[in-house]
Amino acid sequence: MALLVIASCQLMVVLDITIVNIALPHIQSSLDFSTTSLSWVVNAYTLTFGGLLLLGGRTGDILGRRRVFVFGVLLFALASLLGGFAQNSGQLLAARALQGVGGAIASPTALSLVSTTFREGPERNRAFGVFAAVSAGGGAIGLLAGGLLVEWLDWRWVLFVNVPIGLLIALATPRWIRESERHPGHFDVTGALTSTVGMVLLVYGFIRAAQDGWRDALTLASFAAAVIVLAGFILVERRSRQPITPLHMFADRNRAGTYGIMLCLAAAIFGMFFFLTLFVQNVLDFSPLQAGLAFLPVSAVIAIGAGLASRFLPTYGPKPFMVVGAILAAAGLAWLTLTDVHSTYAGSVLGPMLVFSLGMGMEFVSLTLMALSNVTTRETGAASGLLNATQQVGGSLGLSILVTMYGTASTNEAEKQVPDFLQQATPAERLRFERTGQLPKPWSDEVLTSGVSAAFIMAAIFTVAAALIALVVIQVRPSDLDRLKGGAGPGPL
Repeated sequence: MALLVIASCQLMVVLDITIVNIALPHIQSSLDFSTTSLSWVVNAYTLTFGGLLLLGGRTGDILGRRRVFVFGVLLFALASLLGGFAQNSGQLLAARALQGVGGAIASPTALSLVSTTFREGPERNRAFGVFAAVSAGGGAIGLLAGGLLVEWLDWRWVLFVNVPIGLLIALATPRWIRESERHPGHFDVTGALTSTVGMVLLVYGFIRAAQDGWRDALTLASFAAAVIVLAGFILVERRSRQPITPLHMFADRNRAGTYGIMLCLAAAIFGMFFFLTLFVQNVLDFSPLQAGLAFLPVSAVIAIGAGLASRFLPTYGPKPFMVVGAILAAAGLAWLTLTDVHSTYAGSVLGPMLVFSLGMGMEFVSLTLMALSNVTTRETGAASGLLNATQQVGGSLGLSILVTMYGTASTNEAEKQVPDFLQQATPAERLRFERTGQLPKPWSDEVLTSGVSAAFIMAAIFTVAAALIALVVIQVRPSDLDRLKGGAGPGPL
C-alpha cells in the first residue's frame, strides 16, 4: 500500500505533461491562445517544476518527507482545480505554474520515501523498479487518458482528474507511510528563485521574439534581465554553504557532457510532442482520442531502445549508445521536416516517430548511467536531481526556441497565403479574417505545416549537437566498463 501511494503520486506528476499536450488545440480555441503563446501552457509547468525540483527534495530532508509530500500533493491538486476552472489564459498559466511548484515538492520527496520506507536489498530494488516503470509509462498513460477525457468530456478534465487522485493520496499517506527523520540543513531559496526567474525571462524573450521580432524593446530587455539574473544565480551558488545546484558537479567532464546532451535532447522531445500534437489534430483532423493512440508507439519503442541499451551496455559502454541514439533522433526529426498538408499519419508521421523514439530510448538509459557514474553515495541524489532538472529546463528553453522558429516561418508563409485567400474568400470570410487575423482552412494548414517543418529543422540541429557532444566530450574508461560488468573497478559508481 505504501508503494501504491508513492507510485500514484509520481504517476500523477509525470503524466501531467503529456495529458495536457493532447488538450492543447482545445485549450487554444477555448482561451484564445496564439500558437506561439500556447507553448506557455507547457512551459509554465516545466519551468517551475524543473527550477524548484532540487529545493523540493531539500525541503523534505529538513522538514520531514511525509509532511512535505502531503503538502506537495495537496498543492498540486489545488492548482489542478484552479486550472480546470480558468476563464482566461492568465488564470490557466498561473495555475500551471502552481502545479509545477506542487510537483517539484512532491516528486523528489516521493523518491526519497522509497528509500526510507523499504528495507535495503530486494524489497527496495523492487520498489525502485516499480517507481521507474511508473515514471517511464506515465507519458503513454497521459496521452491515452488525455485523449479519452477531451473526447468524452472536456479539456478541463485533464486538470480536474488530478483532484480526486491527489485527495486520496493525501488521505492514505499518514496511514501507510511513516515520517522520516529530519536532517538539519539550509534552504537555498535565493538560488532556486534566481535560477527559475532567470529561465522564465530567457524563455519569455524567445517567445516574445517569435511574436514581435528580435528588435522589440521588451524582447531585448527580457534577454538582458535573464543574463543578469542567471549571472546572479551563479554567484549565489558559488558562495552558498549548501547550494541548490552543486556547481562542482560540472567539473567532471563526462557529467558536464551528459547534462549538455540532456539539454539538447529534452528540447527535441518536448518540441516533437508539442508540434506533432498540433499537426495531427489541426491538419490531419485526428480526434483527441485518435491523437492519443497515434503517440502510443512512441512509448513502446522507447522501451525497446532502453532494453537494447541496458542489454549491451556492459559490453560496449554507454558512449556508442549516446552517439547512435542522438543520430537516430536527428534522422527521425529530419524525416519529419518533409511533412506537408498532403502527408498522412502512416506515410509521413509514424516512421520518423519510431526512428526518433528508438534513439531516445537508447539515450535515457545511457544518460542516467553516465550522470551517476563516479558519484559518491552522498551526492547521488544531487546528481540525479540535476539530470531531471536539466531535462525540464532544457525542454522549456528548447521549446521556446522552436516556437521562435515556428513563428518566423509561419508568419512568412501567411504573407504568401493571404493574397490567394483574399481572391477566393467570401465576404463573410473576409470580414472574419479582418476581425481575427486568422486564416481559415486550407490556408491555415499551409501556414501551420510550414512553421512545424521549420521547428523540426531546429530540433534536428539540437540532436546533432547532442551527438557531437557525446562523440567529443564523453570518455569511457576501462574501469567504467569493468564496473558495468560487475567488477570492482577503482572509484565510486
